[in-house]
This record gives sequence, C-alpha cells and structure tokens, in this order.
Amino acid sequence: MEIIIGLIIIAIGAFCQSSSYVPINKIKEWSWESYWIVQGVFAWLVLPFLGALLAVPEGHCLCELFTAANSFNVWMTILFGVLWGVGGLTFGLSMRYLGVALGQSIALGTCAGLGTILGPVFLNVFFPEQDPLSKLTFSVILGVVVTLVGIAVIGVAGSMKANSLSEEEKKQAVKDFNFPKGLAIALLAGFMSGCFNVGLTFGANLTFPETDAMYRGLPATFLVTLGGFCTNAIYCFYQNSRNHTWSDYRKGSVWCNNLFFCLLAGALWYSQFFGLSLGQGFLQDSPAMLTFSFCILMALNVTFSNVWGIILKEWKGCSGKTIAVLMLGLVILIISSFLPQLI
Repeated sequence: MEIIIGLIIIAIGAFCQSSSYVPINKIKEWSWESYWIVQGVFAWLVLPFLGALLAVPEGHCLCELFTAANSFNVWMTILFGVLWGVGGLTFGLSMRYLGVALGQSIALGTCAGLGTILGPVFLNVFFPEQDPLSKLTFSVILGVVVTLVGIAVIGVAGSMKANSLSEEEKKQAVKDFNFPKGLAIALLAGFMSGCFNVGLTFGANLTFPETDAMYRGLPATFLVTLGGFCTNAIYCFYQNSRNHTWSDYRKGSVWCNNLFFCLLAGALWYSQFFGLSLGQGFLQDSPAMLTFSFCILMALNVTFSNVWGIILKEWKGCSGKTIAVLMLGLVILIISSFLPQLI
C-alpha cells in the first residue's frame, strides 16, 4: 500500500511539472530570457530552499548540514546541477522545434533512462567501496531498456507526424517545427538533464539522521537546482545584453502579472522533485523502486506532457496510425515504470 501511495505522490508532482509551461503563456511583454530567469528564481532558488528547510530538525540549520558533510559530495552535487542547467536550456529549445508533447517525450525519456544509470556509475568511479552498481539490478536495467524502447516508438510517431503534415499544418501546430534539429536538441537535453539524478545520488547522504525519510532528498535537490540556476542566470543575462532586453525588468505595468505567473510556473515545476522526495519516503522497503523512482517520474512527465500536447492541438491533423504509434509509445513508457516492482 505504501508503494501505491508513493507512486501517487510522484504522479501528482509529474502532472504539476507537465503543466508548468502553461502559465508562461500568460506572461506579457517580456522576452524569453527575462521570464525564464525570473521563474527560475522561484523554481531553482526560493522554493527548493524552503523545501530543504523541511529536512532540518529543530535546533539545526542548513549551513550546519552542508559544512559538516563531505565537501567533495557537496561540490559534486552542485557541479552536476550546473551540467543539468545546460540540459534545462536546451530542453526549452527542444519544445520550440518539436512542441510540448514530442519535445518533452524525447528529452524526458532520454533523461529517465540515462539519469537512472549514470548516478550509480559515476558514484562507483569515486566510491567503488560502496558498491553503488549493485543498485542497478536486472529489473532496473530492464526498466531502463523498455523506457528507451518507448522513446524510440514516440520518435517514430514524431517522424510520421513530420512526413504527414504540410508545412502550413506544421506551423499551425508548432510554429518552428523542425524534427531533425529538434530530435538532436532533445537527445542532448535529455542526456544533460540526466545529470540531475547524478547530483541527487552524490547528495543522498546530505541529511540529518533524525530527518523523516520523506524530506531527506530535499537538501540535495536544493544544491542541484542552485547549480542549475547559475548556468541559466549566466546564459539569460548574456541574452539580456545581446538582445538589449534589460528594459523588460523596468516595465512596471506588467510586473504584478508576470511575477504571479512566474511564481506559478516555478511552483509547478518544483513540485516534481518535491513530490519525488516525498514519494521516495514511501518506497524505502523496495530498493529497486527507490532506484527506479527518478525514471518513473520522468516517464509520468512524458505521459502528462502528451495530454497537454493533445489539449494544445499539437497532434491535430495527424493520421490515426500516427496517433496509434504515439499511444503505443506512451503505454510502453508507463509499463516500464512498474517493471521493477513486477519482476
């Protein structure tokens, strides 16, 4: 029963993340780089910091935790957050060229598979005595393989979409639709985004012994998003200078509106990792599901993003065969999420 509760919590977080790009459409008179970094202040700094405080018992503080812990693990957690930040930037481009549904499907699917495997692999390089590779059991590896199969099937659906629609129909669904370019960017975004789970793996022990299991992953989450914020801030401020968009921040008439929707987008985005930490607290009795939980989150993100893709009419005009292939890919992804528990 606890496993079911954990999966439901993770699913709620996945649904929130898949909805996080909807509020951005309500932002007015700001360029991409301006609203991206403002929502990032909430998504990657403020809310993760507040979440991390839940893991701090009375009489302690976060600084105490980070200074007392192995400094190597702390900096590696932040470093992989910086690398994840690159994935976050290219993630947005993948949706520009492929749309919300297809872009998130390929990027998050790749992130799910690689993120699950790379964590124990990188940890084994530095701490082989801990035998982190033992977490990659047959059931976990099989789940990853099936996830990658699901990605491939969704990629086929995207290719069928590109071949079946006229140029005008493509532009109506996704303004800058470009399947080859979008596919390459989405795969890169997925690979770099997988570094998030690597960071969480290095930061797994950054917790107080008395902290409830549901909150133990939140300090590491804060460090990873802190690293990602640095990457995004550098890029966005560079774009502000290059595109002469610093004036966006001086448009007082839209600040209330834009700040609200940036906060909403940031809260929805952060919900996925807040939900992941809470959900993992209910998966402690199943090591395989605990190892595979990041992959489960990403697979559910893909599922819900395609729901939004259908709502936003990104697959409008496609043949029934194309939709059937898409649905097959989603079913495979969903099945992959439960394989470690079924085997």
